[in-house]
Parts: sequence; structure tokens; C-alpha cells
Amino acid sequence: MSRKRQTGIFDRSGDRTSAITSHTRDYAADSVVPLHFHDRDQLVYASRGVMTVSTGSGTWVVPPHRAVWIPAKMPHTITMSGVVAMRTLYLKPRLAKGPPRDCCVINVSALLRELILHACTVRTLKTSVKWQAHLIAVILHQLEAVHTVPLQLPHLSDPRLVRIADILIGDPRDARTLAQLCKATGAGKRSVERLFQLEIGMTFGKWRQQLRLMQGMRLLAEGAKVTHAALESGYGTASAFTSMFRKALGVTPRSYFK
Repeated sequence: MSRKRQTGIFDRSGDRTSAITSHTRDYAADSVVPLHFHDRDQLVYASRGVMTVSTGSGTWVVPPHRAVWIPAKMPHTITMSGVVAMRTLYLKPRLAKGPPRDCCVINVSALLRELILHACTVRTLKTSVKWQAHLIAVILHQLEAVHTVPLQLPHLSDPRLVRIADILIGDPRDARTLAQLCKATGAGKRSVERLFQLEIGMTFGKWRQQLRLMQGMRLLAEGAKVTHAALESGYGTASAFTSMFRKALGVTPRSYFK
């Protein structure tokens, strides 16, 4: 679960002058981009398919038509669920002031989507070229107003928590209570409850709900029906899953993926 000691391959940009560069690539289902990091901030947009981005601190699910913000020098891997059309902008570090200095999934407005796609056709944007400077300014303005999406699963490091997490990540449908999981892994329930709060600032129940939300999100993004996604994510009914989904993201699964 913990990847904090890994460094990965340094993918250095060969362009030292452009404010923004871009990369376009389509990936087959189940493709994996191995652990690496860049000397630029990244905005990785999924125009098709779903991506799972993992760093030393957590895992983020990126549904279609959303993007993940990855700050410079942050080692990460990307795993594809289904066929993925990835469109990436690389920005000079701290050129964009809006996004946080940690990974996050963001909603992409219609305007930002078109800006990303257009920038990918231009390939490089320089402030010394007047029309490109205007385009850069609009992109940065859009990034100042982005809304983050709660699609992160924090990683755990304590061995007791990792044993429990591995069970549930392996099968989110596992319905055992925390007490039952602690008994199966030889951990104390009170210690585990305290460690969840200390390590990631959330309860075990909230962590498990987040795990199930992300599992359901992956399945829905791959085309699964709501009922199937609900059952495979550990919910007894589609209505219970939909209620949780609406509470977390503000809309129903069907509305979110329209």
C-alpha cells in the first residue's frame, strides 16, 4: 500500500522555453505507465476511458472527461481501465497558481476541455508568441477556477492497517465489520480506529466508503450498469449505492456520466 520510498524514472522535458507543452496518446485496456516523474506540472485529461493514478500518498480515479493534476517531481503510475485517450498538458512549475501542490481530480469545464484539445494540436505554447500568450492566459484562468472531485483513496503505512486494507482492496464486497477484520488480522480494534485518524484523518468507515466509491466509479466508467457496479462495490442494492454516490458527488451515477 505504501509507495513513499519509491522514486521512479525521471522523464525530463527537452523543451526549456515553452510555457506549456502537450502530449497525445491512446492506450489499450489494462496498460500501465510505470513509476515516473516530470520536471513540469501535469494536467492529464481522459477524453475517453478511466485512469487510476497512484502516488506515494494515495490513489486517484480519473473518470472520462475529467482530469488529474500532478505537480512536478511527484512520482506516479497510471493504470488504464478500458481503452483510454489521454491528453496531457505539461506546464512550467508553478505557472498555474490555482491547483493545489498535491494530486487531485478536477472537473473539466466545456471551455477547458476545448482548450486542452486545441493545445494538444498546437503541441507547444510560448509566451513570446502573442496569440499563444493569450491562449496560455485563458488556460491559466480556467485552472484557477477548477473544482476538485473527492476521488482519492489515501494510502496507509502501519502494517495493521495495511493488512486490513489489502483484504478490502482485494474484494470491496467483503462485508465483515471492522471488529471481524481486526480479529482476522490480529489487530486491536481501538488501535486500528485511532491509527486511521492519525494516519489519514478519516475513520475506517469513511475510508471503506471511499474505496467502494472508487471501485464503483471504475466499473461505471467502463460501461457497467449501476446495479452491477453497486453489487461489485459491496452494496446490497443499487439504491444504496446511488444514495452514497449522490452524497459524495452531488448527483446520481447516471447524471455524472452523461
